[in-house]
Amino acid sequence: MPEPLVLIPGMMCDARLYWPQIVAFSADRSVHVAPLVGGSISAMAQNILLGAPKRFSVLGLSMGGIVAMEMMNKDPGRISRAVLMDTNPLPETPQNAAEREPQIIGVRNGRLIEVMRDMMKPAYLAPGPQRMDVLSLMMDMAEAMGPECFVNQSRALQRRPDQQRTLSQTQIPTLVACGEHDTLCPLKRHEMMAELIPNSVLHIFRDAGHLPTLEQPMAVNEALRAFLDQPLVLR
Repeated sequence: MPEPLVLIPGMMCDARLYWPQIVAFSADRSVHVAPLVGGSISAMAQNILLGAPKRFSVLGLSMGGIVAMEMMNKDPGRISRAVLMDTNPLPETPQNAAEREPQIIGVRNGRLIEVMRDMMKPAYLAPGPQRMDVLSLMMDMAEAMGPECFVNQSRALQRRPDQQRTLSQTQIPTLVACGEHDTLCPLKRHEMMAELIPNSVLHIFRDAGHLPTLEQPMAVNEALRAFLDQPLVLR
């Protein structure tokens, strides 16, 4: 039986972010969705490692990818393959850290959905008929996660570490993937990541933005299947 697959959601997302992948892959392997629990990226990574199988493949999207990189740093021997999707290995810039403060204030004042909509409008999703459905699901997930979760995750992102050294030193076969329309974590950032990682494959999802798992689920499943089930060619 294939090794288990651990899925790590992005900011303010739950298992529904990966519903198409859970359906596609749970028939032939154990699939685990790991929540982001803890006050820092390090604590989140450690909590997932404590509950994860002995050895596993990991997929992290956006903030989930940031946590997955910290897991690759903390305990690389347990991770057989990694998928880093629409994510960022760099630390928070002072400008971005400052921009989170009014968002946190707004959420604490009861405007969670308004803040989430403003965050997503300029950068998240590709144009197309699926956009409104994905946006609606994102709002449902954010509402379910709640204001306290938003604040905790925002603080963790403000203090996130630089993972460029982790990527350059890892021996874990890694799929680096992103949506072509993602302006939050753009293609150039993923090209840089693929160059850093010695044993990596870069994949671009057409007609997708920051959330390819929902925007182009069939394409994501096909790319994941090819990566998880086929032997990799070392660069």
